[in-house]
Amino acid sequence: MNILFESLFKKKNIYIRIVWFIPYYLQTQLITSKGYPCEEHEVVTEDGYILGVQRIPRGRNQPVTNKTRPVVLLQHGFMMCSSCWVENLANESLGFMLADAGMDVWMANSRGNTYSKKHKTLDPKKLEFWNFSFDEMAKYDLPATIDYVLQQTNQKQLYYVGHSQGTVIGFITFGWPEVASKVKTFFALAPYAYSSHMRSPIRYLSPLARDVKALYAFLGNGEFLSNTQINKFLGRDFCAQKQLDIICENVLFLVGGYDLKATNVSRIPVYVSEHPAGSSTQNLVHYAQEVLSGKFQMYDFGSKKENEKHYNQSTPPEYDPSKVEIPIALFTGGHDALADPADVKLLRPKLKNVVFEKNVEYWEHLDLVWALDAGKLAYSHIIDMINNSTLTDNVV
Repeated sequence: MNILFESLFKKKNIYIRIVWFIPYYLQTQLITSKGYPCEEHEVVTEDGYILGVQRIPRGRNQPVTNKTRPVVLLQHGFMMCSSCWVENLANESLGFMLADAGMDVWMANSRGNTYSKKHKTLDPKKLEFWNFSFDEMAKYDLPATIDYVLQQTNQKQLYYVGHSQGTVIGFITFGWPEVASKVKTFFALAPYAYSSHMRSPIRYLSPLARDVKALYAFLGNGEFLSNTQINKFLGRDFCAQKQLDIICENVLFLVGGYDLKATNVSRIPVYVSEHPAGSSTQNLVHYAQEVLSGKFQMYDFGSKKENEKHYNQSTPPEYDPSKVEIPIALFTGGHDALADPADVKLLRPKLKNVVFEKNVEYWEHLDLVWALDAGKLAYSHIIDMINNSTLTDNVV
């Protein structure tokens, strides 16, 4: 099946319309088309969600062996999916680079996105399926995925790479010793916990977060921006509002920033064919609440009564990143509009065991996964740290 993708760029008040006719690839096809092996797996969470997970068990042209490989779990960001790790060329994509470096690569998908829209009993066409935010991703999705991967590989620990929302759930889940003990190192790309300085358009929703019902009335309640809904939503609802038309000039970089300095523009059709990959409206509302409150806390149900019902207290409990004691490597961008440098600065003192930090001043939010120079400036460090850790383990 082919997709006709049309984008509109504005430069010096001149609009340039570029049309691409591109093939539509599923995640498995993206991987195997470049000569890598790929496996499809499903993880069932404690609350019944069925999550799609892809595996690259070895590098391109590497033989099948019984050799134990370091296991690396990759967790995508907000409104994204696992394909983000393999959408650039093989020597630029973290998923492929890790596999070629001798690692066993697993790519997770959070509930509600393109590859995780299944449940044991709930119907994704019903609102009940979409009653979740990153709270549930941290509580159920990540622990279940880690356990499944370790069981399949017969290993006791793995390395975790999270981008954006992948760091959010990491800062929550790895505060629990029973899960943290299974993770050797947490590589945090565009680390996100606090958002009072966020420059992303999401901040414009935050005033409405004072009234949860009003926000749902504005956004709708259920699925938000799935891969199949995007064109309809933007054309009919979002871009029809004149005050928002500037945002529609470039959908792909809506959330994290508009700086294309490090972007391979020729790959944009591939990115857009998979992203946005969808989530729940409740998840978006949760992020808007974070901007409004300036706190890293659980979902606010909108009233003292409802919060008492869910939390036994009138306000949502706060998360504490200082509880994460495993080694953390931070990779940040100076132009990140979502994980703003000022908010990263607030987070940094709370992290007890930061073993590495790398900031690229001109990177924006999505450059941490798609930048032309991400391999050199970020991924090479991740590979070196894993290799060095593995060597140390072997010596011990």
